[in-house]
Amino acid sequence: MLEDKNNNSSITAVVQATDAEHHLHPFTNTGALNKKGARVICKGEGVYLWDSEGQKILDGMAGLWCVNMGYGRKELVDVATKQMSELAYYNTFFQTTHTPAAELAKEIASVTPGDLNHIFFANSGSEAIDTIIRMVRQYWVIKGKPYRNILISRENAYHGSTVGGTSLGGMSGMHKQGAPLVPNIERIRQPYWYGEAGDMSEEEFGIACAKALEEKILEVGPDNVAAFVGEPIQGAGGVIVPPANYWSEIQKICQKYDILLAADEVICGFGRTGSWFGSDTLEIKPDIISMAKGLSSGYLPIAAVAVGDRIANALIEHDDDFNHGFTYSGHPVAAAVAIENIRLMKEENIVDYVGNDIGPYFQQKLRETLSEHPLVGHIEGVGLVAGIALVKDKETKELFSDDVDIGMICRDHCFNNGLIMRAVGSRMVLSPPLVISHAEVDELIEKARICFDLTLESVS
Repeated sequence: MLEDKNNNSSITAVVQATDAEHHLHPFTNTGALNKKGARVICKGEGVYLWDSEGQKILDGMAGLWCVNMGYGRKELVDVATKQMSELAYYNTFFQTTHTPAAELAKEIASVTPGDLNHIFFANSGSEAIDTIIRMVRQYWVIKGKPYRNILISRENAYHGSTVGGTSLGGMSGMHKQGAPLVPNIERIRQPYWYGEAGDMSEEEFGIACAKALEEKILEVGPDNVAAFVGEPIQGAGGVIVPPANYWSEIQKICQKYDILLAADEVICGFGRTGSWFGSDTLEIKPDIISMAKGLSSGYLPIAAVAVGDRIANALIEHDDDFNHGFTYSGHPVAAAVAIENIRLMKEENIVDYVGNDIGPYFQQKLRETLSEHPLVGHIEGVGLVAGIALVKDKETKELFSDDVDIGMICRDHCFNNGLIMRAVGSRMVLSPPLVISHAEVDELIEKARICFDLTLESVS
């Protein structure tokens, strides 16, 4: 056993050294990481990962919100292998298509809400958002209103890390880097009731946050606004679930001023909230949506934009090219994997499982086990996604001072004790694979409780 451990440590050291010498990590202080050494992940099966030291870890984040069907699905591997041997690649630029792209477009259209019947392919959520920015602006050009080019999003919203996605999002730390940003982007307050409502009820706060959209529209001029863009539930912002009346009010305002409504479904899509899309769960009727992550369960990079008939028909009937796309738009291997992923979800009734079984169980167990913990101020979530606010004082909602990075302290305790939970500021977020079992949920939440105890000890 000792020899095995020594061998594992040797492998770890080699990979860490190579990584430090050549690899620049996303959203990372790479210099600090190189001194510490990156954790080397080697294997995945179901909801578990193993690192190079042989440590077993329950992945409470499904990779990066994406491994919905769990690790080690041979069906997805086999489909990729078969497609790669038949047609590894061809593009869809030169008046050509291929079976996987056409069939996947049909499959996506079969599960999207409303009249989102046309599909544009990309490779990441960030690219899908860039596509939405260009497509909604081009829609208004076609309609003879090129001045309608302002997009409105929300503070603390994440919409990707391309220049377009960074500009649309509301992450101030990202805005400081790589400026200047794309112009004609406006933002309004986020619907974070627990953290920002003061004495308002959830209903009052929902109205106030929606009213902020109308105020912004009137400020910049209704005839100048192309679209409002928002995640049904803010994911990387900390899992912010809006008040129940929020989206219905947003919908009314968009209709009142004839503004397109875009839903960023990169995290909420493909069963995460207990419906095929978060828009279904929160009763949103978008004109256009972005998706990625769960589309292939993260097995291969692929993204898509589902386009409603209003926008799609304008593009189709306009006698000109839409000059946008990517080398790997509708990549045949990625598309084949996504088709199989959707087939598996349907065959195994995953959406119903999340909506009516494991999702409610997960939400209930979280609250039963953790609501009374001294660090836990508030728990919110839907289906298999949840955000937990960590506070210094439960009664006053007082947060820890800036010199106490409570989220990262908690995250490190989790990672060191066999659980991946993400820190977003002082909020801990969870998004486990959709195939997680009741027993695995119990294990996840018990590990979380232990790590919260350790975190409390660290700051006491």
